[in-house]
Amino acid sequence: MLLPALCCLLLLRSCCPVTADAAEECHRFTDLNLHNSIVGTDLKVQLLLYTRENQDCAEDLSQESASNSSHLRVSRKTVFVVHGYRPTGSPPVWLEGIVQRLLTLQDMNVVLVDWNRGATTLIYHHAAKNTKKVADILKKHIDKMLNEGASLDDIYMIGVSLGAHISGFVGHMYNGRLGRITGLDPAGPLFKGKPPEDRLDPSDAQFVDVIHSDTDALGYREELGHIDFYPNGGNDQPGCPQTIFSGSQYFKCDHQRSVFLYVSSLQETCNIVTYPCDSYKDYRNGKCANCKAFLPLTCPVLGYYADKWKDYLVPKNPPVTKAFFDTATKEPFCITHYFLDIISWNKNTRRGYITIKLMTKAGNTTESKINHEAAAFEQYSQVSLLARFDQDFEKVSRISLTFSTGSIIGPKYKLRVLRMRLRSLADPERLQLCRYDLVLLENIETIFKPIPCQNMQLQ
Repeated sequence: MLLPALCCLLLLRSCCPVTADAAEECHRFTDLNLHNSIVGTDLKVQLLLYTRENQDCAEDLSQESASNSSHLRVSRKTVFVVHGYRPTGSPPVWLEGIVQRLLTLQDMNVVLVDWNRGATTLIYHHAAKNTKKVADILKKHIDKMLNEGASLDDIYMIGVSLGAHISGFVGHMYNGRLGRITGLDPAGPLFKGKPPEDRLDPSDAQFVDVIHSDTDALGYREELGHIDFYPNGGNDQPGCPQTIFSGSQYFKCDHQRSVFLYVSSLQETCNIVTYPCDSYKDYRNGKCANCKAFLPLTCPVLGYYADKWKDYLVPKNPPVTKAFFDTATKEPFCITHYFLDIISWNKNTRRGYITIKLMTKAGNTTESKINHEAAAFEQYSQVSLLARFDQDFEKVSRISLTFSTGSIIGPKYKLRVLRMRLRSLADPERLQLCRYDLVLLENIETIFKPIPCQNMQLQ
């Protein structure tokens, strides 16, 4: 039986040979090099479609209508990912990560907008000049989708650097009716001081959220969305090189951090909670920890799920909210916030800094140096310090405190602590840890076992 069946199969193949055209062609992001950058590139836009059916093999939508596409379904949400300036011509390192994680979260259309030919040049001005041309091309393709039954409510654009302004231009052409735009460190050079129609603006979509990670160099400092997130104040990002001797990473690490923070939000391993505040200084001083305005939600989270706060953020007048937060040095970037409350009983005011370390029985430790601003410890007055830890321990067996005035020479001081209390900001119901009657010698680590606060009474 097997031999006749095999003969029939071979006969069918000989009569109906499979051609190369029958196999699906996989399109790839344009890969250029420094030579292309030196001579310059003419603008050419390629739209690479990924769905759950073809998440490893992109379809090129550039010449197709929605009805002719093998994988595009206009009834689904469509996310356009738009890159920025490419001085060396290489594909962005984050492309695959953002595509795969978006498709893991939701059954959607993900379209990589490849305008590498046009973005690859040593002359930044040439790339910036192409942004409105790219927006015009995207508008034509979105119009095709709308003609096939797509809804502007389901169009979501994620723009990186120059790509953020391209997204804004598209939104402006639709009078702000796009569902959402996320700007990842929108480009600052050549766009600072421009009117709303010439840059990203809150009016470009129903909801616009922006992450600013390099405001002192390649990014845009001022607010551009309904909510603008400023990780680590928006300037230097932890883990990024601080000197020019680190090569290209010195120039692009802070700028790219916005992308990696967003990609991290797609994992759902932890939520990066942010704190609406007037300034980074106020956030670091613990003045913006009250999130009751957002009940039943908490404070806004960064990234993909930021739109959960849309109903609260968008109606504001003016429709702008700034949110600050700190991050760890590497993915998933989340940190844990605690308040360290200290009541001192020194007769004279002591000004200084506190370093707190948490330890578990297994020997794991996490540390927070609260050294951005000297605290004033006054007799019988409570000082609440915002402590930030890279790890969150369910059970803390030991705590250490170190007091410092920041002075290298001169007399050593003591901080007499009547009570210290550690309370979780993210989980107010978590057991609070206390300790009573401590003397902290300057620059000397004091280790102790904490006690549940409800077992203690001040006398």
